[in-house]
Amino acid sequence: MMHTVTASQMKQIEKQANDAGLSYLQMMENAGTAAADALLREVPDLRTAAIFCGTGNNGGDGYVMARLLKKRGADVLLILTGGKPKTPDATTNFYLAAMEDIPMVTGDRLNEDDLSLILSADAVVDAIYGTGFHGELPLEGEICCGVINRAKGLKLAVDLPSGVACDTGEIAPGAIRADRTVTFHAMKPCHTLAADQCGTVEVADIGIRL
Repeated sequence: MMHTVTASQMKQIEKQANDAGLSYLQMMENAGTAAADALLREVPDLRTAAIFCGTGNNGGDGYVMARLLKKRGADVLLILTGGKPKTPDATTNFYLAAMEDIPMVTGDRLNEDDLSLILSADAVVDAIYGTGFHGELPLEGEICCGVINRAKGLKLAVDLPSGVACDTGEIAPGAIRADRTVTFHAMKPCHTLAADQCGTVEVADIGIRL
């Protein structure tokens, strides 16, 4: 059986890795790279991608993905869900993405052109809420999750689908139903408890050696 860790255990593992010299920023870079690579394996001729980023480190992974996918020739649209990032490492990657002139819109102000692009994109990435999510989706988050779920392209969730509680697998109304989920270092309980929401789950190595 594959190794599974809870949200709090993963947080401790990341802290230990950071203390041992693998910085949180490098782990985020590794996570975003792994997720981008997984997406390109699934959609090798990727031309267009819409990436929904929340305000935490899950969103930071999405900003890394956006930068890397653009460098590999894709047209990328970033959708800021809940506003600008609030954590230092996600903020760093937000500005790195901005320096690449990647178009950005906010989740509460999507116009018809934005919606048309998202719904027809080759892939749509859910990097809105990470392992800390529980309870109900905020209104903007629920709206953005609804747009993702309606999209025609491959739906990839970063770490876990937004709207799913990491440890219990509880599914909030409107939660993402992903085709593929890329998680990091180890499986989380929700990947088994809410398997139908996660699609195919891949565990990516982000360099943690403990």
